[in-house]
Amino acid sequence: MHELWFWLVAVMIAIYVVMDGFDFGAGILHLFVAKTNEERREVLGAIGPFWDGNEVWLLAGGGSLFLAFPKVLAAGFSGFYLAMWLVVWSLMLRGISIEFRSHVQDGLWRHFWDGTFALSSVLLPVLFGAALGNVLRGVPLDATGTFRMPLWTDFRLGAQPGVLDWFTVLIGVFALTTVTAHGALFLAWKTEGPVHDRSKALARSLWGLVLVLWILATYATHRANPAIYQNLPRAPLAWLASLIFLGGLGAVFVGLKRARFLLAFLGSGAFILGLLAATAANVYPVMLRSTLAPAYDLTALNASVGGHGLRTGLVWWLIGFPIAIGYVLFLFRFHRGKVRAPEEGEGY
Repeated sequence: MHELWFWLVAVMIAIYVVMDGFDFGAGILHLFVAKTNEERREVLGAIGPFWDGNEVWLLAGGGSLFLAFPKVLAAGFSGFYLAMWLVVWSLMLRGISIEFRSHVQDGLWRHFWDGTFALSSVLLPVLFGAALGNVLRGVPLDATGTFRMPLWTDFRLGAQPGVLDWFTVLIGVFALTTVTAHGALFLAWKTEGPVHDRSKALARSLWGLVLVLWILATYATHRANPAIYQNLPRAPLAWLASLIFLGGLGAVFVGLKRARFLLAFLGSGAFILGLLAATAANVYPVMLRSTLAPAYDLTALNASVGGHGLRTGLVWWLIGFPIAIGYVLFLFRFHRGKVRAPEEGEGY
């Protein structure tokens, strides 16, 4: 049962990255692809039906982690306390920026919220990427099941690292570039006119950069934690997930070449989902690696709750998950087609 819940948590977090990733990307790019007020309202109209619902997947993933592996959640929240607060503030500022921007028809007001929206959209993938880098590299988890880390030390790997070092910064930059490219494909698919043209041009450049950073991040992960790739021969799910993300990467470039932006966007989602799934398969059963000693690792085996709690939670998950998936499918079906900039006073 603990193995099943490891994968349920991993899948929901991966879905969150795919779903919220494209509106992060739209927020990062909207200052570049949208030059006028009407064009920026078009970008907000494209993500408007989805962005707040996408964040529910973060709550679902965190709630599932709390239900099944509370020790991991407790250790992570205490050790990454400052980073967690930065995430919370960035999420709040994004929502406020979207909702407040058009409440006052004043250029200064709108430019302030546009800048806030872009900045918070940049910070979130960097923070989440750096968090993933810390999980892959390991943290100074001791016998008490807790750890404390400075924001940075000397930017080197070691038994007592900081939250930021050369590896976690690289993973943060890779995450930022990937979700930006993901968002560019979404905007190229959902918009038309100048916003579409600029998004299409940026998507081509960004996905070339994603490919380079993926190769660098793969090599860097081997340097930071060689055990990940040593597990690969014994992880058949990692091979399957690798086929998914490689197929998704191929679909991105085919879609860009043939101007089939829905195909490219779906390929982008498959790339992100497959990459995260392959990573989870390679690290299993470790959920939080200790840089001090392997005996202090928090794993799906030693950090899970009892069987009764896992079985009870599974019943509710089987009820809630299909409803959430159905809602997402309904939204994309209902809001299919290209978007237009709303009239003043209408929506965003």
